[in-house]
Amino acid sequence: MLDSVKIQRRQSEIRQALAGLVGKDNPSEDETRSMETMDAEYRSNETRYRAALIAEDTERREAGAELETRSDKEYAALVDKFELRQVALHLDEGAKIDGATAEIVSELRSQGGYRGVPVPYQALEMRAGETVASGVPAPKVTAPIIDRIFADSVASRMGTRFINIAQGLEDYPITSSAVTGGWASSETGAVAGPTVYSTSNRSLAPNSNYGIQMKITRKALKQSGDALEQAVRRDMNGCLAVGMDKAVFQGAGASGEPAGVLVGSYGITSTAVSAAASWAAFRAAVVRFMTANAVASASDVNLLIRPEIYDFMDGTLITNTAVSEWDRLTKNISSPVMSSNALAAPTGTPAASKALLTATVNGVAPIFVGTWGAIDLIRDVYSDAASGGLRLTALATMDVTVSRAEQLQILTGVQSAAS
Repeated sequence: MLDSVKIQRRQSEIRQALAGLVGKDNPSEDETRSMETMDAEYRSNETRYRAALIAEDTERREAGAELETRSDKEYAALVDKFELRQVALHLDEGAKIDGATAEIVSELRSQGGYRGVPVPYQALEMRAGETVASGVPAPKVTAPIIDRIFADSVASRMGTRFINIAQGLEDYPITSSAVTGGWASSETGAVAGPTVYSTSNRSLAPNSNYGIQMKITRKALKQSGDALEQAVRRDMNGCLAVGMDKAVFQGAGASGEPAGVLVGSYGITSTAVSAAASWAAFRAAVVRFMTANAVASASDVNLLIRPEIYDFMDGTLITNTAVSEWDRLTKNISSPVMSSNALAAPTGTPAASKALLTATVNGVAPIFVGTWGAIDLIRDVYSDAASGGLRLTALATMDVTVSRAEQLQILTGVQSAAS
């Protein structure tokens, strides 16, 4: 019990005792001494009470700070125990969902409407060993970021920040002005005039839905152990990551797709190389980052290219040396990202494709990907009824935008064949 509460109770007891003694017309000497003693104790307790409140206020603040983060940690621990096989068996046989899985489903339903069973994005993590992961340290989070789910995706490796949004739109104000200073020209002269500080809002809106359809046979459903758990988790994660990567970079901005980085009207600088791929072409883009004060060195830049570019550059040796153009590139940019999904196939003669360079500036990611709520897992009760199978449709709501255009560079006409 808190000291302040104990003191309050004692004060109440003193007041009650004094009320009985004060009502007497002729108190005895013992009663008079008792009143004096209790009065002195009451005044002393008032001082102790104020001191106790001050001491306990600090304790409350520390406890409050712990409570503010405790809910996130507890939820992360619950997600580690989420079992997709329970969801599949519930949709197929009506089996009861229990344990941590039931708690998470109930929590998600209270935050949004779902036609089927909601599945948190965090549940799509690849897990090794047991179905129910244990001993996995929960990350300390300050925002509902879900980067771990698509850790191997191209978007993640290019510095994309994944944000889970409960509902509605979300705006991110990004500084768009360049505040400048200047020296006074004389002792009484004025310094440079004020520069307007402005921001531009980047919005994420729940306008694009991505669907995944899965068929689970009756035999697979009867294998209700780790095999089904990992198969559903792996297939859904991989399909979602592939679709998301393609939309982030090549999304058409029409027919339900969000506007991808290489397609949308984001004001990103696009430079036509129109020459064979070489370190010199990429170095020029890195220099543009440097002159815009976006990066301090080439190692701060992320590079996305087609695999054909790697093939061509690795086979192109510098004259009279055993050093290839690829060796020069990786000496400065250590881990270029290669993808045949995020970038369109080379076209033309000689074959040419696009390349993308990004940079994270002051902790601000170049690309934002928003996901809304959880994955809505819906059961189709008719399509595979004859074979006793189960057909599932997983719906995910996503959107993409960029932060500052200065944090991205697009190169076009990067040739993967000699002209």
